[in-house]
Amino acid sequence: MNRLQRYLFRNLLIALLYSTAGLTLTIWLSQSLRLIEMVVEAGAPMRVFLWLLILTVPTFLGIVLPLALVGAVLFTYNRLATDSELVVMRAAGVGPFALAAPAMLLAFGVTVVVYVLNLWLTPAAHQELVRMEYAVRSDYSQLFLREGVFNEVGDRFSVFVRERDSEANLHNVIIHDGRVPEKPVTIMGERAVMLTGSEGARFVVYNGNRQELDRKTNRLSQLFFERYAVDLKVLSSASGERYPDARERSTDELLHPPPQMAADPKMMRDLLAELHHRLSSPLLALAYTMVALACLLSGEFNRRGQSVRVTTAVLVVMAIQSAVLGLSSLAAKVTVLVPLMYVLPVAALAPAAWILSRNLRRRVPPGGEAAAG
Repeated sequence: MNRLQRYLFRNLLIALLYSTAGLTLTIWLSQSLRLIEMVVEAGAPMRVFLWLLILTVPTFLGIVLPLALVGAVLFTYNRLATDSELVVMRAAGVGPFALAAPAMLLAFGVTVVVYVLNLWLTPAAHQELVRMEYAVRSDYSQLFLREGVFNEVGDRFSVFVRERDSEANLHNVIIHDGRVPEKPVTIMGERAVMLTGSEGARFVVYNGNRQELDRKTNRLSQLFFERYAVDLKVLSSASGERYPDARERSTDELLHPPPQMAADPKMMRDLLAELHHRLSSPLLALAYTMVALACLLSGEFNRRGQSVRVTTAVLVVMAIQSAVLGLSSLAAKVTVLVPLMYVLPVAALAPAAWILSRNLRRRVPPGGEAAAG
């Protein structure tokens, strides 16, 4: 690259870093609300919260980077046009492809980064994030008990807690266990604590009564107690029986699925759609960049500004992104749509490149042949 292109590349890179940081922080804050609730309500260690927060970043960074790149391209080239720098460059004989080269080079770099994220980092981070969430749910289950409402802890198992003090004591507790439909049990107590051990989690309720209804005879039996333990295997079994979804699978598992998954047609469709999503989505960085460049660098300079061109580029990118999201969902149900996941970025890339190339044979002013691109 010559000095002019290095100047453009430096401005684009700085804008990309700022836009990526802004979008990442915005999504990060929205994703972290439920994690903050774990810490504020009752006692999950801060190191667990920070680790969960870090793990969320790779799960959406592959989507953020292409969009941040579009924002960087639109901001940089629009600012250069507003400051008349693009006018000077064009007057010096610099063609549209020479102006677009730094942006396309940066787009190739972003494409490589997104491939690394999609094929290796994102699946590993997503798998660890889900594992940690289930571990926290098992080890710190009381964090998920909201005060003043009936909490659905498991299938036909709910817990009501009036309030919780700083020592993790639960006051005025009602536990309804309907796991045996013929004999539902309701337990009420003044105080309860949740204990976890090798055998799983359990409630220890103090100073209350246990009511069991026999639906066959409509007979209600009561038991008053000073201390009563309620088993919560419903929590530990839920995490053990969980089957990882396609997003948590490594790329090698998607390419070579185990025999038990290959026997399930629905699972195979999900794995196929996820594999091709990881392979096709990085191409969006190139397509979005070319669309933005085609909108901003094609045609003649307009003294009224480039707001119409910027708006057009944003609308086209939004339409492509919406189509990609819809296509990713449909491809998991209809496998014949999988090739469209590759066609869509190319369909956006090719017309944009053609529009940009229309000014390639523009008239070069005298003495500007050497600078023409």
